[in-house]
Amino acid sequence: MNVSTGAHGPTQITRSGEEVILESGNGVLTPVERWSEILFGLIMTLSLTGTMSVAATGREDVVTMMIGILGCNLAWGVIDGILYMLGSVSERGRNLRLYKFIRETRDPEAANRVLAEALPPIVASTMTPAERETLRQRLINLPDPPERVKWTLDDVKAAAAVCLLVFASCFPLIVPFIFIKDPYLALRISNVIALISLFIGGYLLARYSGFNKVRTGFGMMILGVILVAITIQLGG
Repeated sequence: MNVSTGAHGPTQITRSGEEVILESGNGVLTPVERWSEILFGLIMTLSLTGTMSVAATGREDVVTMMIGILGCNLAWGVIDGILYMLGSVSERGRNLRLYKFIRETRDPEAANRVLAEALPPIVASTMTPAERETLRQRLINLPDPPERVKWTLDDVKAAAAVCLLVFASCFPLIVPFIFIKDPYLALRISNVIALISLFIGGYLLARYSGFNKVRTGFGMMILGVILVAITIQLGG
């Protein structure tokens, strides 16, 4: 039974023995979340390689740049993973608070109003007041909810996945610098790989979202270039 939706997928209320568990219903990461982390890693890498045409003059500069890219993406991957985990737990805490309010309030109209706001808009718009009241009664009759939200193994898995995606996304872009001695040529090939990666990511995201695949792919390429330009101009 869905109670509310959030950035980490719908929150489900399920029976487990004598308690109610609020849990994520879409696996560790949604496709949108996965692509967002990959895009972040690509932007981070491009913002560093984008300055190389001016700053790098020899092999030592290239090695220093690659170490900087790996270290920067790893650091931001860890930070982003921790923030994701905190956000996930906070989302479940909010859902638990809403769930308790719906069960404990003595004002049925207020409970139904909160329930309607928690449901996906398209679902809430199709439900009659009687149906919302029926849903509220079913929630009331469930076992008592837990007192507080706890960390879960899925939280740790999601944080690790976020960190890995941000860190691993930089590898295709630094491979040319490993095998090609000419920094200028390596940079151009790296940029091409980045653009192709952005297009593929946009294409796959469109398959999930129902958008035009080719247009979204090219749109993601343009967005990536714009974001990198802004990042470089701001000193990123």
